[in-house]
Amino acid sequence: MDLFENNKDAGTNWLPYDGVVLYLGRIMDIEKANSYYKQLYNKIAWRRDENIIFGKKITTKRKVAWYGDKTFEYTYSGITKSALKWIPELFEVKSMVEDVSGDTFNSCLLNLYHNGNEGMSWHSDGEKVLKKNGAIASLSFGISRKFLFKHKKSGEKIELFLENGSLLLMKDTTQKHWLHRLPTSKKINRPRINLTFRTMVENVKNGV
Repeated sequence: MDLFENNKDAGTNWLPYDGVVLYLGRIMDIEKANSYYKQLYNKIAWRRDENIIFGKKITTKRKVAWYGDKTFEYTYSGITKSALKWIPELFEVKSMVEDVSGDTFNSCLLNLYHNGNEGMSWHSDGEKVLKKNGAIASLSFGISRKFLFKHKKSGEKIELFLENGSLLLMKDTTQKHWLHRLPTSKKINRPRINLTFRTMVENVKNGV
């Protein structure tokens, strides 16, 4: 029995309005999920993330990596990253996510959270270099973590738990109307790897 129960079918939209969020649950068995976790943990070119906050460069404990079909440039929090070429294991996972979701992606932003002290603040993935209203597929490996959505106007919140080997899809106008975050928790002492597959639009510059 799972520690956390999301209590909704895979085809159910978790958002009450202004967007579509589908939680498909585990798309692979635990053994395969753990295998990919180990491979990605050891083979991805992880580096500590950097943000510009009030004009100062801040280095996070969380580590990130950016991969894609081409050397796409992606700017968020004032820092520009250039995509690395896919490694075989990551490309395998991308193909699996595309088969399950029915969407195609040309890039992936990865996050490594070492424990529950590391999280992500409220934000939306609405940069101009991303396909407008395009799907973003979030695949989780490692320890289960709570994930939250908050409507930008009403403030209504939705929460669910992302399990090892599970897939979350954010589609349509979700990024326009909703924020999301990964809250911290002192109770969590194991790592989580998150892969967010995205579609970059070429010849468009970030408005950041």
